[in-house]
Amino acid sequence: MTETLQLWIDDDPRGGPENMAIDQWLLETVKTPVLRVYRWSPGWGSFGFFVPLKDAEAHTPDRSWVRRWTGGGIVDHARDWTYTVVDPGRDGLAGLRGAASYRVIHEALASALQSGGHEVVFAPADAPSRGGDCFSQPVEHDLCDGSGKKISGAGQRRTKDGLLHQGSLSVAGDDELAARFAAALSGQVEHAVIAPPAARISELVAERYGSGAWLNRR
Repeated sequence: MTETLQLWIDDDPRGGPENMAIDQWLLETVKTPVLRVYRWSPGWGSFGFFVPLKDAEAHTPDRSWVRRWTGGGIVDHARDWTYTVVDPGRDGLAGLRGAASYRVIHEALASALQSGGHEVVFAPADAPSRGGDCFSQPVEHDLCDGSGKKISGAGQRRTKDGLLHQGSLSVAGDDELAARFAAALSGQVEHAVIAPPAARISELVAERYGSGAWLNRR
């Protein structure tokens, strides 16, 4: 839980490098925790920091790919519901250890899904798989449906600026789910429209997320 939270429903579909650059910019700059719910331009997928590009290309050959700064597996963004939680500083979610912050965020998402009529359970503690197709390999504190199939996973990155948590949900989401999710994360939610600076986003795309060196680093 956080005391306050900005909810930004970012309706503009964007390519992979731009989406990743915006998340990094949020981590670098925000002073209040932010939940960003966003969309992808057609044809994009992303893969975790430690996943080789060749694995992503073999998974879905006809996708454009971007490497995330966070961990986790391979995600085809054709039909998923994608969100990012950014918590600056060293208090709140950012002050928790990785597994604890992962669990708290997924508990909030589970509550939001259950309020909308979805049956949700947590992956068991003995689910240690990593990498590969994100939705076929649950890890502890991932969310599954009633049959045990994984429906949500995430990856995290911690820096001196705080916590970056990037998550994906394989069931349909909407603005109502976003609002319930935000309310489960914080007692005080402010709806926000955030305008990232074009120059900084272009810089991050050129230097990192859109570069061949970043894409092929492993």
